[in-house]
Amino acid sequence: MTRRWLVTGCSSGLGRALADVVAQAGDLVVATARRPSTLNDLAERYPDRVSAVALDVCDAELCETAVAHAVDRFGGVDVLVNNAGAGLFGAVEEVSDDELRAQLEVLTVAPWRLTRLVLPLMRRQGSGHVVNVSSIAGRMGLPGLSAYVAGKYALEGMSQALAAEVAPFGIRVHAVEPGGFATRYGTSLAEAAGRIQAYARSTGDVEAGLRGMPGNPGLSRPEVFAHHVLRLVASPTAPLRVPIGADAYDFLEAVEAAGRAELAAAHAFVHDAAERSGEDAAPVTPTV
Repeated sequence: MTRRWLVTGCSSGLGRALADVVAQAGDLVVATARRPSTLNDLAERYPDRVSAVALDVCDAELCETAVAHAVDRFGGVDVLVNNAGAGLFGAVEEVSDDELRAQLEVLTVAPWRLTRLVLPLMRRQGSGHVVNVSSIAGRMGLPGLSAYVAGKYALEGMSQALAAEVAPFGIRVHAVEPGGFATRYGTSLAEAAGRIQAYARSTGDVEAGLRGMPGNPGLSRPEVFAHHVLRLVASPTAPLRVPIGADAYDFLEAVEAAGRAELAAAHAFVHDAAERSGEDAAPVTPTV
């Protein structure tokens, strides 16, 4: 079965690798980038399978145009991959309202918009996949990535609700959670304008690690991500959330263990307080 893909953020990194692997597999892909000229070689290599389109995901009109192009060129969309992203480095105190809005626009509002645009197509055909590229930061807080973490947490929540909403229509949803990959993410990370030197104590190590990502030999290659996304779209049993990357499972297993410990501590805190105050441990339903 030949699938029709719409993938955002294909100029480099994970999106570029995915567009390439999808075309190699014989599928059709509308590959988008703010500068589509960065995709010329890919379109020339697969002229019948790859269509490069200009798209700034924060531009609502261009989003509509990209979806319309997918319909005109390939007849529809079977797989939407919301991959385009941008990172902002800054602690909560350092990030302004405008910087926060800009980060959430890219990471949460834009995927929501594109998903809303393709869902009528998918509902009519009775099938489809929405793949939201989240991050392990969608399950853990990293100091200095406060706005990015907030955006990815929101994307994960949207994905979980969406999966329940569209399941009756034969549409499947995945939140893919990359760990560290050897991409330009760390070097292209913007900085909050109002940096405060005192926060170097809590955020400095994280920033140094992110800036060194492209040259880190221990990180996974973008092609690994691409092949796993291709596999999960083909699988009838792939779970909603799929961590990908050499380090992703170590990080998330530690997060899960910490979460269980925190829940136990919270339960003990509330239960002990209830006992000391003589409260009934079981909730009481008021009668009218």
